[in-house]
Amino acid sequence: MPSGQSRAPEDSCSLVRAAIKERRPIVAAYEGRRRLLCVHKLGWNRERQLRVLCYQYAGESQSGLGPVGAPENWRCLAVEKLSDVELLEAPWQTAPNHSRPQTCIDEIDIDVEDYPERQEPQNGH
Repeated sequence: MPSGQSRAPEDSCSLVRAAIKERRPIVAAYEGRRRLLCVHKLGWNRERQLRVLCYQYAGESQSGLGPVGAPENWRCLAVEKLSDVELLEAPWQTAPNHSRPQTCIDEIDIDVEDYPERQEPQNGH
């Protein structure tokens, strides 16, 4: 098993689902790079491989990151290549071009648009 593969894909998938439902960012390793992501969709591509459509707002990327809100910060990632996935207590990040047509997911399993924005906890409440 390659280093960094400490969790089974099922574990990564359940954390991704929780991140979508709760609109929470995740940190994960992908192709050896630490990435901070907000997952918008989870589903299968045409080859029936599990994929996530996410907005990468920080971390490392082979292609580099554009400025905040840039369309090139959208990523289509293979779930089986995600490792060391952790949910973060941090603000949800996205870009105004989220609704642009995406081709990475053919059949959507779960979509952040189906869940209301989470309310930030109030001090003492």
